[in-house]
Amino acid sequence: MVLPIFATVMANENTLQNIIAHCKEYGFIFQSSEIYDGLAAVYDYGQYGSELKKNIRDYWWKSMTQMHENIVGIDAAIFMHPTVWKASGHVDNFSDPMIDNKDSNKRYRVDHLIEGYVETLDKEKGDALLAQMDQLLAANDFAGLKTLIEDNKIKCAISGTVNWTDIRQFNLMFATEMGSVADDANLVYLRPETAQGIFVNFLNVQKTGRMKIPFGIAQTGKAFRNEIVARQFIFRMREFEQMEMQFFVRPGDQMKWYEYWKETRMKWHLSLGIPQERYRFHDHVKLAHYADAACDIEYDFPMGFKEVEGIHSRTDFDLKQHQQYSGKKLTYFDTELNQHYVPYVVETSIGLDRCFMMVLSQAYKEEDLSADGKEDSRVVLSLPAMLAPIKLAVLPLTKKDGLPEIARELIDQCKPYFKCFFEEKDSIGKRYRRQDAIGTPFCVTIDHQTKEDQTVTVRHRDSMTQERIPLASVRDMVMKAIQAF
Repeated sequence: MVLPIFATVMANENTLQNIIAHCKEYGFIFQSSEIYDGLAAVYDYGQYGSELKKNIRDYWWKSMTQMHENIVGIDAAIFMHPTVWKASGHVDNFSDPMIDNKDSNKRYRVDHLIEGYVETLDKEKGDALLAQMDQLLAANDFAGLKTLIEDNKIKCAISGTVNWTDIRQFNLMFATEMGSVADDANLVYLRPETAQGIFVNFLNVQKTGRMKIPFGIAQTGKAFRNEIVARQFIFRMREFEQMEMQFFVRPGDQMKWYEYWKETRMKWHLSLGIPQERYRFHDHVKLAHYADAACDIEYDFPMGFKEVEGIHSRTDFDLKQHQQYSGKKLTYFDTELNQHYVPYVVETSIGLDRCFMMVLSQAYKEEDLSADGKEDSRVVLSLPAMLAPIKLAVLPLTKKDGLPEIARELIDQCKPYFKCFFEEKDSIGKRYRRQDAIGTPFCVTIDHQTKEDQTVTVRHRDSMTQERIPLASVRDMVMKAIQAF
């Protein structure tokens, strides 16, 4: 066995710009419509990004629907009856306070404008300003918010002036028309969240699945928000993907289940191999109109602590609203209590794209491997093996002597079980570096000794240690490493 090389992590680890450049160079994320100069705040996932995203989604789905006997999944349509969004409050209330600079005509979301300014302050002053902002937002005091911006001389990044308009609300839903003839078309919306598809199917799932409270309904899927200030790479986009679960409980039990799901969801995050100190809970100062408790799980991104997942106690607001607007009863008969009631709901909602960015931020490392006067470095994605886009790279040492054929045979044995990669170009060192950069946990080298004794060299990504193991043991070694549960 080769002794590990102890690497030091460079000071610029996890900087956002380095991560963005790495995503482009190695096929994780591309700007949408890039050959036409791109579309702002819209991104495409490349060959490795789409695999990583799928693996995160599958891990969440399995943890929700397979590991909990009382949670099932659905896949609701993106288009829904427009009254759904009237009932949910999105038509009237789904808006953010915005402010325009009169000199540049640049529009800002008020909280983002203030948060950007806070980043230039020391922690004590910044925290005090954020506390003021939260109180004013909670009171919908737009005049006070404008005064706060003006008193702190918060400038427009384009014009450099403090010449601001009054603050006003801006609805975030995308509207379109459904119908073959424009005059007969009906106004519909691209869904801004996936939760409502769960609520309108509550009775369908409960009755056909013979579900007994407490139970949950999970869903993953695309949602769309017309963000005016979409920024920070894939953290805030106009088209994104959510992973949500609505847990239906007895009225009065909601706080017990709220605390349960706070703890359970944090355990899920920690199972990704991310240390506890990179997370924190943030309790909401201003509660949404439907909630009686709410908090966020925040991760320490390169740009600071930001929300990844929300846990909300939504009371019975959603089902009651849909019951009122549809005229259909959405009650549950509890045989233990011998009564009908509208269930309360505890929601867990995580952004898949934000989770992707979190996992990538945690995994991205630039390591200095210099030793004995020789300069060397590498970029590595230390992804959990279960999430890595490629689990195993099989690398024949040469293109001849039957080594590629042995490599192909190994891949044929493994590819029904996990994603494999074959490469025979360039030196073995360069091939290792490329696999490090995409996060492949194991590289197997097929050499001439393999022909003699049926053993191969396994190189481990994080430690860079190498060991000889039987060729027949490779598949089981990888399978053991990628088992999540």
